[in-house]
Amino acid sequence: MLTLCCSASAQLKEDAKITVSEKFSSGGFPLVNRQNAAQIYIDNADAAVVSIAANALKNDVQLVTGLSPKIDIAGKVNGPFCILMGTIGRSRTIDQLILRKKLDVSTIEGKWETFSISIIENPEPGIRKALVIVGSDPRGTAFGIFELSKVIGVSPWYWWADAHPVSKKNIWINGLMVSSPPSVKYRGIFLNDEDWGLQPWAAKTFEPETGDIGPKTYSRIFELLLRLKANLIWPAMHPSTKAFYHYPDNEKVAADYGIVVGSSHAEPMLRNNVSEWTQNMGSFNYLTNKKEVYNYWESRVKKTKNNDAVYTLGMRGVHDSGMEGVKSVKEAIPLLEGIIQDQRHLLQKYINPNVKAVPQVFTVYKEVLDIYDGGIKLPEDITLVWPDDNYGYIQRLNNEKENERSGGSGVYYHASYWGRPHDYLWLGTAHPGLIREEMMKAYQTKSDRLWVLNIGDIKPAEYHMQLFLDMAYKAEPFMESSYTKEHLSRWLSSIFGMENAHPITNVLWQYYQLAFERKPEFMGWSQVEPITKTNFSNYNHFYYGDEAQKRLDQYEELAAAVKKMRPTMKARDTDAFYQLVYYPVTGAALMNKKFLYSDKAMWYAKQNRASAADYAFLAKQAYDDIVEETNFYNTKLSAGKWEHMMSMAPRDLPVYQAPNVFSTAIDSSGTWGISPEGFVHKDSALIASPNKDFVLPTFNRVSNRSYFIDIFLSAAKRLHWKSKTVPWVKLSQTSGTLSPISGKKDQRIWVSIDWDKVNSTNTVLSFIANGKKRDVTLNVNRELNAGLETYKGFVEDNKYITISASKFSRKMDKGGQYWDLISDLGHNGESLIASPFRGIKIPDLKSKLPALHNNAFVEYDFYTLTASFPDLVISTLPTHPVNNNYRMRYAVSVDNGPVKIVDFKTQGRSEEWKQNVLTNTAIRKINIGELNSGKHTLRIYMIDPGVILDRIWIDFGGLKKGYRMY
Repeated sequence: MLTLCCSASAQLKEDAKITVSEKFSSGGFPLVNRQNAAQIYIDNADAAVVSIAANALKNDVQLVTGLSPKIDIAGKVNGPFCILMGTIGRSRTIDQLILRKKLDVSTIEGKWETFSISIIENPEPGIRKALVIVGSDPRGTAFGIFELSKVIGVSPWYWWADAHPVSKKNIWINGLMVSSPPSVKYRGIFLNDEDWGLQPWAAKTFEPETGDIGPKTYSRIFELLLRLKANLIWPAMHPSTKAFYHYPDNEKVAADYGIVVGSSHAEPMLRNNVSEWTQNMGSFNYLTNKKEVYNYWESRVKKTKNNDAVYTLGMRGVHDSGMEGVKSVKEAIPLLEGIIQDQRHLLQKYINPNVKAVPQVFTVYKEVLDIYDGGIKLPEDITLVWPDDNYGYIQRLNNEKENERSGGSGVYYHASYWGRPHDYLWLGTAHPGLIREEMMKAYQTKSDRLWVLNIGDIKPAEYHMQLFLDMAYKAEPFMESSYTKEHLSRWLSSIFGMENAHPITNVLWQYYQLAFERKPEFMGWSQVEPITKTNFSNYNHFYYGDEAQKRLDQYEELAAAVKKMRPTMKARDTDAFYQLVYYPVTGAALMNKKFLYSDKAMWYAKQNRASAADYAFLAKQAYDDIVEETNFYNTKLSAGKWEHMMSMAPRDLPVYQAPNVFSTAIDSSGTWGISPEGFVHKDSALIASPNKDFVLPTFNRVSNRSYFIDIFLSAAKRLHWKSKTVPWVKLSQTSGTLSPISGKKDQRIWVSIDWDKVNSTNTVLSFIANGKKRDVTLNVNRELNAGLETYKGFVEDNKYITISASKFSRKMDKGGQYWDLISDLGHNGESLIASPFRGIKIPDLKSKLPALHNNAFVEYDFYTLTASFPDLVISTLPTHPVNNNYRMRYAVSVDNGPVKIVDFKTQGRSEEWKQNVLTNTAIRKINIGELNSGKHTLRIYMIDPGVILDRIWIDFGGLKKGYRMY
């Protein structure tokens, strides 16, 4: 009778865990103990991927302990302790254990890519214990083997990110594990836009014998995929890379590693058109050149008939463009229907007479979505693949009818992109919370047949690949938004240790958060298609406490944190820390400095600040520092292993160039000046005037905000300044010295009010220096309106109110509808999403009084200080309708007044959509009529699912132009 060391029962429970320790365990298995490593046994009749995984485990054990287990592929199993690994029906050893009832595989047999890991006592005479890894199929076996590698401390990123394991003298395995089938059947990546990283690195550094991304490179990529429990590749396909099938060994490597080969949305029938469709073949036009195109596809299908493949059906242009020969959706539909019929005939002829058994996908990318929605008749067994809009927002998902299709559906998602409105190919900055939210929406609406991530060059988007594939393998934990940050922390702990995981998690989370506000690649306010010059940013340097400086301060804090951490990392972790943490954080910080310091140089020159030239220098220094860090990445990191991998200027776009040089000449005759918050610039004569009347924003007892005043030099002169004001005005600094030395030419003074002492509604704050005086008027709203002492809502301040959507006063769920909190996504860290994604019935919205009494709503209490006609400004995330039965609507009402319906659905790649994805916002302004001073309530009704409320402003005339608008 079988005895499991960790259970009295022979029945294995799904998803139980195995653990590892260095100390003896009576019920454990000694993988390595006292300088002896247990021998590995596999069957030579098993799939090649099992042998590959077994040899990888052998190397992993050596990485951890310095000992290399022996592998036996045909001999008789012997010795007191052994590791048995194999696939049901392909390993004689495993099948014998099952036959003799020594091994129970009932929980995995016949399932897709499942495995079990268990410890069996006395499996055969002469063997005390065996660690048994068994798979339902060869990939399942490989996943089980690599699970053991992960448990003993070898990260999937041991090679691709130099994440070296912690050394151990002994390894004792405890427990048991049975995996569930993956959440998504086909899970993988698309290598794309590889021209500036993966391809030159492979061609010049890693695989010079091929001079390309060839079998040596793909073997490393495929190993990584297996370690991440993925099974699918869309190979690299840009002009810089020869087609995957150009190198015969690529095909063999994929087969050996058990990787399913597919092709992108623009490459039907496993054909790389960019590399393989040549001019002598004529036009890539099925109307005028059908025979040539058909033969082109036929030859590939014949060649790959024995391969594990997913075939992309349909037709677009040679590369990422529309189908040739048609001018409208109406013309495209019958042509595409005929093309798909012909393609399926080829699959039926060469692969399987039952064409429904051949994996096929139809990716509705860009113009193909219009063709699909135009009514194309698509066979039910073809898998629909829904794309995002290239910026992380899925364009649509299944409706109820589409959910019934036998072929199911999947998602093609971007963590990297080349195209309009602007590329983001340099740093990996996609927000983990957005990826989780969109992919879980897909999973909940049953788009779970195939998930593909456009990962660019793999580096530097390592975590995005980990996150995406972990979700695809086991989606359930990610249904809770709070799990995302925990997942990041666990990943970092597996690489840098628990002691470093928390501080690095906080740094990277803020790095993603700042990039969600604006990606580093977008900081030049330029665009592509056509390429435009960079411009000054929309960050406001003079309102909202200086939006630009706040962003600079946040990045400076992150950069200082990783700089401080770097020398504290253990020697084995230094290379991994640089590429996974230090370079992306530092690079993003420097890119922001380059542009925001350029802003300062321009604006400060207009204010006649001597420091303008310093900021121009600092902007150039930031660019030089990016060059230096990138050079280190390519030449010194990991002893030159990653040379040519990192480009700081993909496509040489304007955003990556040195900052523009412009004049910072100023009028120095005034010697010094001041710039209170809210003051932008006037001509130099006025700034120099000692009698200029400056006014700070009004101080409010409820908000208790502070405001700044900058005092600055205009001339190369050292001078002392002092201030004079009343006792109830508090200053962060009452006197100081300005100096021509860089960094000493400006000082920022923060002004606040001591509300216990204030005895007037206004006063004057004076600055005196060099025999001259500058006055600033302070206006104070010192009285509290009745009831404001205990009021819990939002209060008007300087003629506007700012609200984070997650900070609601109350909410009401109705009819199964609800506004759900997303704790990992939003410009302020959280947001609300209209849920659930399925089964929502839309009420009659055509009547003058829409019937919304059965709809869920959320409410925000607010208090106005004066009567006015305010505008309500609502910022949602720029998501798209969940399916074609919905739009992107919500409704607003104030004080139970008239209901106004708002819709932020965009069409195609419109100008509005471009700005939405560059800013991760969709703004709508609603006039809500006259409001008297006093208490009010804003109600926002749910209409369509998937709407994500982020931020709200109520503008009484005081909202200033800015980017973030705190």
